[in-house]
Amino acid sequence: MLLQTLSQPCNNSTLLGCVSGAAKHYGLPVSPAMLCGLSGHAWLINIHRQLCPSGPYCWDRAPFFKLLANAGLATEPLGFFWTEGGAMPRAELEQRLRGAVDEGLACYLVNMEYQLILGYDETGFVTAQPWAPHVDFPPKHLTFETWSELGSEIHIDFYITRPTPAKELGAAIAESFDQARGMWSEAADGTTAASDYGLGPRGYDYWIQAVRDGHGDSHGNWWNGTVYAECRDQAAGYLREVGNLYPHAAAVANELAEGYARVSEWLKRAADKALPADDKIAILTQAAALERDLVTGLAGVRPE
Repeated sequence: MLLQTLSQPCNNSTLLGCVSGAAKHYGLPVSPAMLCGLSGHAWLINIHRQLCPSGPYCWDRAPFFKLLANAGLATEPLGFFWTEGGAMPRAELEQRLRGAVDEGLACYLVNMEYQLILGYDETGFVTAQPWAPHVDFPPKHLTFETWSELGSEIHIDFYITRPTPAKELGAAIAESFDQARGMWSEAADGTTAASDYGLGPRGYDYWIQAVRDGHGDSHGNWWNGTVYAECRDQAAGYLREVGNLYPHAAAVANELAEGYARVSEWLKRAADKALPADDKIAILTQAAALERDLVTGLAGVRPE
């Protein structure tokens, strides 16, 4: 049983790839950039103190799911599962997922990466490989009950998506801008100061300090830079679409789009493992300062 209209594009942010693939499967009239912006993912930056590559995965996704519904895509979390347990017995979970696939619903999981569940065969679920054929990872199959492809350490979530009535577009855009400001103000007011992960400006602070501490040539530095550069590309595309939809806001929206495109280029440079630490710190400092201004500038885009 395979869903023939379901596929996952090769985004660096595999979460965006999953929701984009689901939206296309359901025929939703929304671009990947619009999905990324309306959901708030375009503004995300979440950095571990030691630049662990888990940054793009270890954050509270509940606000993301709430805003994603504004774009017409509802998400049902089925819970977290680990090596020895989970939110329900595996057989029950698998029955729910098979039932959802039989209904034509797009489901996905996140273990090491987010993967759409394309269907199932007699032995297990068929899962998307977002970077195939160039990269044979993550696994393209999940054996029923054993989940043997995941190895000895399992930490996995499952989700079912459904189309839902979208919110009025102007209100949805305004809410996404509120989310952007919230990500930055929440991190700035000290609520995440004790965490090993930092959002917004605190994320940049953690990144810069991690480079000073010798982590700038790590895989985590490269992966965080790669994912968050893509997010800023999407933010730029989102703002250009907003400008096209609301001509009275086009000048401000396009100016902000250029700013986010500039931040994206800086983050791509910062992702380079071989870039000297002093150069990397200078780029990140510059990017953080511009992002603060850009988030403030979103108040000037009025989709009404």
